[in-house]
Amino acid sequence: MIFNKQTARQTAQVLLQVNAIKLQPTNPFTWASGWKSPIYCDNRVVLSYPPIRNYIREEMSKFIEEHYGKPDVIAGVATGAIGIGMLVAEYLGLPFIYVRPEAKGHGRKNQIEGHIESGQNVVVVEDLISTGKSSLNAVKALKEANVNVKGMIAIFSYGFDVAKENFEKANITLHTLSNYESLLTEAASSNYISEKEIETLSRWNANPSVWNAN
Repeated sequence: MIFNKQTARQTAQVLLQVNAIKLQPTNPFTWASGWKSPIYCDNRVVLSYPPIRNYIREEMSKFIEEHYGKPDVIAGVATGAIGIGMLVAEYLGLPFIYVRPEAKGHGRKNQIEGHIESGQNVVVVEDLISTGKSSLNAVKALKEANVNVKGMIAIFSYGFDVAKENFEKANITLHTLSNYESLLTEAASSNYISEKEIETLSRWNANPSVWNAN
């Protein structure tokens, strides 16, 4: 669920502005899952632009305060959300931790890095939601540490049905600054892509696992 339409459009604008979202309908990317995709999101790019990272930090922070009050801790999902999660925690004056995809195989063998105590309230910060599996893996680790996960907030979501189903099954509330629909609207209005490319991107989003550029 997006915060509101205005924030969704403004966020899509700034992501397009710094090429954090790359659209290549005729020369698709290949995801780690093997899916062919006409879009690639690298939201970590925003960290290189102070005005934009500050905008995202403040929008996320305001939403957290309005909907959750102040949690005890902010958790970032490694590696993509470590930077923005730490910025949010700093803005709110809260402790920060981050969650690895799996426990380290050496040293203390931590999956959660930083100090967390049983019973604390945590809001999880993520940069990007595709199927939601890696994000919810972080939530699982936090729950196993006996903390209360209030919800998750992310910069962008592809809006896949499978992600919605995964979050509902896990009983985790997800909100995002922007989403795929808002991105296409802004990309079209700014002539970032053509009408034909919009059609291609819409078809892909409807069934990404079987889509191909031909």
